[in-house]
Amino acid sequence: MKQDTMERPGLPERLWLKFKRRRPLLRRQKRYLHIAAIWIAVIWLITMVYLVLAPEQYRSKFTLILPGSGAGSSLNVESIGQAQSSVSSAFSSSTISPTENYKRLLMTDITLRESAEKSGDHADRFPVPVVKLIDQTNLIQVEIVGRNSKEAHKRAIALKESFLEQLDGLRKNEAETRERSDVRNLVQLEKKVRSTQQALLDFQATTGLVSLDQFNTRIANMDSLRQQEREARLAVKQKSAESQRFSSILGKDVDGANSAMRLRSDPVFQQLADRFAKLEVSAHEKGATLGENHGALVQVVTERDQLKAALVKRGQSVTGLSARAIMRNVDIAVADGRSNLMQNMVIANSQSAGARASLAVIRKDIANQSAKSGELVKQASVLADLVRDHRVAEAVFSSALARIDTNKQDPFASYPLVQTLEQPSVPQKSSSPSLLLAFAGALAGTCIILVALGLLWFRQTIIRKIAPNV
Repeated sequence: MKQDTMERPGLPERLWLKFKRRRPLLRRQKRYLHIAAIWIAVIWLITMVYLVLAPEQYRSKFTLILPGSGAGSSLNVESIGQAQSSVSSAFSSSTISPTENYKRLLMTDITLRESAEKSGDHADRFPVPVVKLIDQTNLIQVEIVGRNSKEAHKRAIALKESFLEQLDGLRKNEAETRERSDVRNLVQLEKKVRSTQQALLDFQATTGLVSLDQFNTRIANMDSLRQQEREARLAVKQKSAESQRFSSILGKDVDGANSAMRLRSDPVFQQLADRFAKLEVSAHEKGATLGENHGALVQVVTERDQLKAALVKRGQSVTGLSARAIMRNVDIAVADGRSNLMQNMVIANSQSAGARASLAVIRKDIANQSAKSGELVKQASVLADLVRDHRVAEAVFSSALARIDTNKQDPFASYPLVQTLEQPSVPQKSSSPSLLLAFAGALAGTCIILVALGLLWFRQTIIRKIAPNV
């Protein structure tokens, strides 16, 4: 009954209970607001200090471009050699990028030191440039800062000039190094040429075989000698046959015909033979009509016998033949027809003898040439090798010499050509500190602080939802 008559709390009591339960929550809210205010104040204070104290910087930019095509050249000198020079595109390699090489060169210490010297800055104060490689292009964008517009522009110009000078120095050094190597190679090649030339000259002086044309001429001479030998054999057969035919007609051999021709050519013997022939005819005529002891016949016979003795004596002094042989030739000495036949026989025999002598000489030459042909072939083979070695050495030397000249025509083989697409700019306004970026950063920091405190405030609720059993 006592419980039924208990009274409900009044309004002041209920408000006090409610306020009592909310006191921890109010303290928590106050603590979170205090922390948020401190961090946000710190962030904005730092931002303001940065905007007030950070020095102004001006940014100058310039852009470089690398042409992507390669170059090539070819030189062919007849009978000397060929030199070919071909430079592929600098971007044809998948492992080496010239833009990356140039980016590193722009940022090297030596480039920065020379740039500082050109711009009048101290080497330690010259800033490192910002180098950007534009994707899918051959462009290199370079940025460099300065305390004012003029300084930034001056530094950009100095950096570009130093970079180009470094490239020229590298190209010059490469050319000099290559040239020294080529000169050493040329010296070796020249020694090779002189060595092969001296070997060729020594061989020519020793053997007398100067060229392969001379060898071919000797081979052709051998064929010519064989042809002459065939012709000489035919001439010997022909003249021998003619001489034998005349000999069979005249009934005399060549010696007899020669003696007869000597008697025929002697004018004294010829006159005696003519007188002897007339007396012989007169004796036969008188003997036919007169007796043996007739005075006219005896006188003619006596004169004939005396003339015969004189004829024999003259013939023996001319030819050395016997009296009988001389008397056999008297008719030939008188008869012009037989004399001509004997003359032709002697001529034919002389020509046959000349052809035999020529044939003997030709056969001797053929024998000598045949004996030397084996050695000559070996010498020609050695000569061909020496000539080939000398020509190859000359061609290699001439090609190397021409290649040196062609290589000098393209100094951009290893370090590609660089052109200035955009000249160093003159900045019109400072690039930092940026008011917009500073405020954006402060706002971003403020949002991060608020989000972090919000997560801390609702952490119990989030934990119960994620892990209700904890």
